[in-house]
Amino acid sequence: MDGAECVDCVVIGAGVVGLAVARALALAGREVMVLESASAIGTGISSRNSEVIHAGIYYPSGSLKARLCVQGKAMLYAYCAERGIGHRRCGKLIVATAPAQQHRLAALVEQAKANGVDDLRWLTAEQARALEPQLHCHAAILSPSTGIVDSHALMLSLQGDLENASGLVALNTPVVSMVWTPSATLLIAQDGTRLSARSVVNAAGLSSPALALRCQGLDAAHVPRTAWAKGSYFTLTGRAPFSHLIYPVPQAAGLGVHLTLDLGGQARFGPDVQWVDSADDLQVDPARAPGFYADIRSYWPALPDGALQSGYAGMRPKIHGPDEPVRDFLIQGPADHGLAGLVNLFGIESPGLTSALAIGEHVRAMLAAH
Repeated sequence: MDGAECVDCVVIGAGVVGLAVARALALAGREVMVLESASAIGTGISSRNSEVIHAGIYYPSGSLKARLCVQGKAMLYAYCAERGIGHRRCGKLIVATAPAQQHRLAALVEQAKANGVDDLRWLTAEQARALEPQLHCHAAILSPSTGIVDSHALMLSLQGDLENASGLVALNTPVVSMVWTPSATLLIAQDGTRLSARSVVNAAGLSSPALALRCQGLDAAHVPRTAWAKGSYFTLTGRAPFSHLIYPVPQAAGLGVHLTLDLGGQARFGPDVQWVDSADDLQVDPARAPGFYADIRSYWPALPDGALQSGYAGMRPKIHGPDEPVRDFLIQGPADHGLAGLVNLFGIESPGLTSALAIGEHVRAMLAAH
């Protein structure tokens, strides 16, 4: 295209998923450039999550979330071990805090088996307290393959792999529009830079739907609606008395206010679910603390008063509203919208971090003929 530099593949967005996709394409021999609007990698969704490696328990059988989480978990543990990236297979307990919740634990065990997760263990209240003496529950499930990871170190490693394979990350380069043609897609950056790419992957996270709507040639009917589900975290002052992650039974829009640990043993609680009108609404409201205390004390009654401090907030890139059914990852390629060489990633919320390497392979396969 006139005045445009020609590139084989462009990935828009340098979060953990965008970098994993770019790495997979580069390792397959493709020329890859990543365009990131911010001044550093991983400053969006990837910087504001729980850093949990999920087992693959919760997701509907046959869904992309189920398949890519289970596949991605295995790939991620192997990758972190090979590269020396900080991680720990600490396990987690999903707890029933009332007798009426125990049937929901049983349903989770069956769901996990259907997804290929067959290492869950049913624990009585006494067995759970033997592992975590300060835990209150009526029963629990132990998920030994759940873990935690240093997500920033992971992203730096993915970037390193990409660059070692002759790929490039261009920071401070927001894409403002795209024009699809049968031969290539023209991308126009905010600074006027024009790139012509044979393959384009829209991995812009919270901005993916808005960017897709600015793609001339793509029918807007293929772009899902956007909704924002904010999740606030509170951190614990002092060291937590738990060595496992602690999760309540899942909620309608999330996994409940759970306890996670970082690699240094510091505990944080969250995220809750708060539907908001803007993706920029990332302030933690201290007035939400009483609700956190109540939720946490359902499984940790000894939580001291004044022990919670406002932490940070993340934003889930929902493609369904608060009163609508939860949607699967939407990884939309040429077979869906008819535009050769274009892949849009929509609704890549949890378990996106766990699934990142598997998503990379999935997108590479979608673009193998382009």
